[in-house]
Amino acid sequence: MLEIPGYEGGPLVRGDAYLDDPLFWPVHLGSSLRGQDAQRAAFGADWDAAMELYRRLSAEHEWPVFSVPLRSGHTIHVVYRNFLDERGVDYLIHRPEWSAAETLAVVDGHFMGPGMAWPELLSAARQSTTEGVGDADARLLLLFPTLGDALLPDDAAAPLTTALAALTLIEEPAEVARMLLENQGLWAPARWRSAGGVRINDGGHSYRNPSNAFALPQRRLLEISNALHEES
Repeated sequence: MLEIPGYEGGPLVRGDAYLDDPLFWPVHLGSSLRGQDAQRAAFGADWDAAMELYRRLSAEHEWPVFSVPLRSGHTIHVVYRNFLDERGVDYLIHRPEWSAAETLAVVDGHFMGPGMAWPELLSAARQSTTEGVGDADARLLLLFPTLGDALLPDDAAAPLTTALAALTLIEEPAEVARMLLENQGLWAPARWRSAGGVRINDGGHSYRNPSNAFALPQRRLLEISNALHEES
């Protein structure tokens, strides 16, 4: 079994095998595919198969983990947290020197986020590595649910469209990419800015908003900002 320091959870197992299933991606992105039109575009006739896949991902006896290493030495862990009646996906960041992982975002009924701005999402996706999830398209879609950015560039849909076309069977990837960016996470899109070299936001549910009582410590905010700004 895997272990993530400081993360109290269940039986963590590597989830990499799921990445080869085209249906995994619309299931994983489900929090940003709200409404019948979005679900029809993403799942098509595969709804029943997708729900069966979701049941496997949500099984209590195995909690799939997807690890996205960064060049800074940090690793972002995407954990399917499968407590009975308390299921969700936790986005954690850890570095070997830390005594415990920190939480970037949580996707569930008590959501917390956003965890990343758009430039950070692209940077994390493009930091190719030889361990963990190395494919840039897979990294982009895995981490997309952490996004909450009110100021997206005009070409933001292009890399999402490319990733969806490469990894899924979605018939209209450009349309689904547009829907994903319109919905983003469960939280309202936040405005990001740099303060003393630290990228922070104004989100009321974000660990990266220093105005929130539950925000990460300043030293962690700085270190995470630096890790997510590594050049690709």
